[in-house]
Amino acid sequence: QLVESGGGSVQAGGSLRLSCAGSGDTVSRSYCMGWFRQAPGKEREWVANVYPGGGVRYFTYYADSVQGRFTVSLDHAENTVNLQMNSLKPEDTAMYYCAAGREGGLCNQARAYISWGKGTQVTVS
Repeated sequence: QLVESGGGSVQAGGSLRLSCAGSGDTVSRSYCMGWFRQAPGKEREWVANVYPGGGVRYFTYYADSVQGRFTVSLDHAENTVNLQMNSLKPEDTAMYYCAAGREGGLCNQARAYISWGKGTQVTVS
């Protein structure tokens, strides 16, 4: 089970920090953890993903639209994956989802993910 939190309303240029809490050791044991977003009338869009790898060093990847503004981080002790979002723009407005990916999947694609949270709304005005 994955549960997102931290969404809200913010003005353009502001920041938000999303968290995704996994049950048990879901985050640490997953092949990859991803963040996706979906705006009304649009398809779900990959935002970023991280490969936990079980250690303190991990690899992260970002969509071009958020590169340099968003940062993914892991907290193994808390079994959470976080998304720090800075310099927010109105076009970042969407429901944000975290997901746990299966072994060998292409982690910038939704079909790689087998478990999803219910999402948290981010609104940028």
